[in-house]
Amino acid sequence: MKIGLTAYNVHALEFQELARAADDAGFDSLWLGEHVVLPTGFSTPHPSHVQPGEQHHTGPIVDPDTELVDPLVQLGAAAAVTARLRLATGVYILPLRHPLATARSACTVQELATGRFMFGLGFGWLEEEFAALDQPFHQRVSRFEESIAILRAAWRGGELTHHGQHFSIAGVQVTKRPTEIPLILGGNTDKALRRATRLGDGWFSSGTPPFDEALRLRAELQRLRAESGNGHPFELIFRMEGCDPAVARRYEDAGFENVLIWTDQLWPERQPLAEKRRAMCAAAERLGVR
Repeated sequence: MKIGLTAYNVHALEFQELARAADDAGFDSLWLGEHVVLPTGFSTPHPSHVQPGEQHHTGPIVDPDTELVDPLVQLGAAAAVTARLRLATGVYILPLRHPLATARSACTVQELATGRFMFGLGFGWLEEEFAALDQPFHQRVSRFEESIAILRAAWRGGELTHHGQHFSIAGVQVTKRPTEIPLILGGNTDKALRRATRLGDGWFSSGTPPFDEALRLRAELQRLRAESGNGHPFELIFRMEGCDPAVARRYEDAGFENVLIWTDQLWPERQPLAEKRRAMCAAAERLGVR
């Protein structure tokens, strides 16, 4: 079983050190969540509020003290200081940007990462953030799906033409070379699971589902994949609570192939960098990370 890390609310310079340490310790991947801005006084509830079980993060998901970074800039920088660690967005809010700009940025990250970048995508939940960026919140799902089609077309290389509901594009090129970037779609609802199996190369859990819920989600995704007849590789990534080796073994014994641990469980806050690195290496040893 591969064990990776999932991060949020980490200062840009500290994230670089975290990435170095994760690479050195042998963790498989590092995922970075995002918001573009904090809308002060927002009232939209996070989707995890209606999910089963306790969630890792409590209270507002974004507040004035949250360290917000641009995930593609941050992961591009992390690619330059790591050698084998897979780097991913977990997740990038696709409808907040024009897909051509996103396609260009993602290409650059993949080139810097020499194939180690995975693009985790979501369509967002914070209505006030969409309003701040002058993007239509109630069109976010249809814009999300159309943007995925544009990303894939852009990365095939050469001239791109697309005429859809939201975007009309002709006579442009993002890259002359075909670029492979796996698209990992998030979301735990039935519609999100179906969308991931239809449009994605993998799936990423929203929030931190309890073990029994993770079993249910995996079974449903496997059923949907079998129903679709799509035999292409499809990676399932689950966040787990805590950093207990016994819990990790429970996932491994149940046949899970890829789990993530929240970085604040093994990268202690307000500690010197050397202590943070020691804590991560010790956790990797306990977990049997290679």
